[in-house]
Amino acid sequence: MIHKAPTLIRPLILLLAVSLLAACGRDESDTEQLAFYAFGTLVDLTLHPPGVYDIETIEAAVQEELDVLHASWHAWEPGSLGRTNELLALQGEFSAPPSVLPLIERGRAMQDLSAGLFNPALGKLVAAWGFHQDEPRGPPPDAATLAELLDDPPGMQDIERSGVRLRGTHPDLQLDFGGLAKGLAVERILELLDELGVEAAIFNAGGDLMTLGRPQERAWRVRIRHPRGGTLGGIELEAGEALFTSGDYERGYEWDGEYIHHVIDPRSGRPSQGVASATILHRDPALADAAATTLMIAGPDAWPEYARKMGIEYALLVLDDRIEATAALAERVELNPDHDPLVVREQP
Repeated sequence: MIHKAPTLIRPLILLLAVSLLAACGRDESDTEQLAFYAFGTLVDLTLHPPGVYDIETIEAAVQEELDVLHASWHAWEPGSLGRTNELLALQGEFSAPPSVLPLIERGRAMQDLSAGLFNPALGKLVAAWGFHQDEPRGPPPDAATLAELLDDPPGMQDIERSGVRLRGTHPDLQLDFGGLAKGLAVERILELLDELGVEAAIFNAGGDLMTLGRPQERAWRVRIRHPRGGTLGGIELEAGEALFTSGDYERGYEWDGEYIHHVIDPRSGRPSQGVASATILHRDPALADAAATTLMIAGPDAWPEYARKMGIEYALLVLDDRIEATAALAERVELNPDHDPLVVREQP
């Protein structure tokens, strides 16, 4: 699984490769901007129309919710998820914190959809690579440690649930929702904004974003970051669309001349190879978040198959030597002229 910064979810700055086009040929007075500090970075909220909302109320409510989510879902700081992992390791029955139950249920569903490539139960493997700390660092796990972790590894099926009661059934089970929690957090913030009467907004969590409504006479326009710097191009988003990216640039460290990134392939126990970034457009932000990680792990040859398994119609991947996309995404993205054309991959 993955992790990105000193946060419950992946690192937010440039996390996903997507950011608002602050100036795209329109009047800046068209929107109103708020910024928050959450998950170890700045998070942006753009509201439309300007001058009609109780900004102080919105700002306070969003920051409070972000603080709660951070404290509840962080993978290595003390909190609800940490306590849940401690109790799961004891393999006895306990009452789970309510805030953790949605993560567990969606995590189980995403593991099934991805045929096991997305596995939030592999927190010990992520930690072994040095990613359960604010600043990731080596050494990487040795061959013996990897062999032990990959011998009968845990999965979400190793959590028994009866109502709010849970029990872990595997001694190595440790939850890490680094590739899912941000999607659920973005979804929750947009629900909160809707409850507060916001008509149109875009919530940008360090590049992972989702829209609520849309301005009256235009779509939201965002740009997609190239994992090696600069931007690939732009895309217009309609109401209720989420755009999430997983990339090898988001979090990592150098060890013996090799760059170690945070996206761990559960089959090999090592960082994924062949895909620099995967960008997903979907109306379910949690699915978009998990699918971005899954397609990156699936690799250059198999990603279309896993996109089909997960019901992903819109996907764009930057590989080591080319850019590929589904036909549906290729029709919507506008690549910068200095990039090679997209290679359209059909889903099996």
